[in-house]
Amino acid sequence: MNVVAWQARKRAHLDAWGEARRILLVRLDSLGDAILMTPAFHAIKETQPGAHLTLLTSPVGAQLMGLDPDLDDVLVYNSPMSDAWLELPHTPERELGLVATLREREFDGAIIWTSYHQSPLPAAMLAYLAGIPLRAGATDDGAGSLLTTRHHWPPGLYHEVDRALSLVGALGYHTRDAQLVLRVPAAVRRAVWRRLKAAGVDPLRLLVVLHPGCSMPARTYDWQRFAAVADLLAARLDAQVVLTGSAAEVPLVARVQSRLAHPAVSWAGQSSLAELAALIEMADLVITNNTGPAHIAAAVRTPVVDLFAWTNPPEQWRPWRVPQRLLNRPVPCRLCYQRICPYDHSCLDLSPAQVVEAATDLLEEVRAPAKAVGAT
Repeated sequence: MNVVAWQARKRAHLDAWGEARRILLVRLDSLGDAILMTPAFHAIKETQPGAHLTLLTSPVGAQLMGLDPDLDDVLVYNSPMSDAWLELPHTPERELGLVATLREREFDGAIIWTSYHQSPLPAAMLAYLAGIPLRAGATDDGAGSLLTTRHHWPPGLYHEVDRALSLVGALGYHTRDAQLVLRVPAAVRRAVWRRLKAAGVDPLRLLVVLHPGCSMPARTYDWQRFAAVADLLAARLDAQVVLTGSAAEVPLVARVQSRLAHPAVSWAGQSSLAELAALIEMADLVITNNTGPAHIAAAVRTPVVDLFAWTNPPEQWRPWRVPQRLLNRPVPCRLCYQRICPYDHSCLDLSPAQVVEAATDLLEEVRAPAKAVGAT
């Protein structure tokens, strides 16, 4: 194909994206990854308000449905392409069934977001087999006709939100509001508040959410130190602490709670995403590993102390546009991208006192503007 013909074909595809109404949004990995895509989802809706957006995502990512008003529907897919540690049965029926479902929905286009280490081409193949005529993704690899719009990342390292917006921007979708989107239903907010009051939480005292778990062991701060952080928060700041975690993290949170000298409320395994978001929204501060609750905190504008292991670059994955402190130690093995740390978590070798000092400093920072307003 000559240059003129190639440019004409590219222009035709971009024009077709402007006419697309039924759009499949593909992000197949974790909850935090899906949350970071929400500004890009919003860009599509803002540019094309009549578009019907369906998110194809993992079971944990599917929890976004009902919390992001830009999403109209969700399809759940446990993908062997997105997580090497999922023990999925080796059978093609799962993918063949998904292709059939996608074909029935008659999508006009599929937009595929991936992390740095993932290729959009397997998901593009599923969309191709489903007869979806427009397929967009970012890759420098040969894609043949699997991607009708192949985006190339600009050089340099930049945030995952910017990466997502860059892809939809190349399709003609833009937004004036690049904030994360997570809307807590008022009924959920009221129910969570009643639950906190029943647990003895005082609305006039400092409330801190502590989330000690993480799906990636290499990113996890020592649980005994998390317990010490909770006790220091209570002793030094008179903080009320709520411990959170998934159902799989209940034993971890129980261990943390068993070490506490000061009482703390545990919600581990006892809250939906909406309830967790409501709790974090009500909190004064969140302390967590580099995991989903850090991005929930950013979405609901709650300051966060992020114990950010050097497994991947903070420029790409830090909490988005929220007051924060990122804590770690410089190590020669930085940016290791490991699931299991072979060096005893040396990048997270931080004392509980250091964590609480960072929390105190952050709280003083966010309260200073309010004090200044009150003084005028």
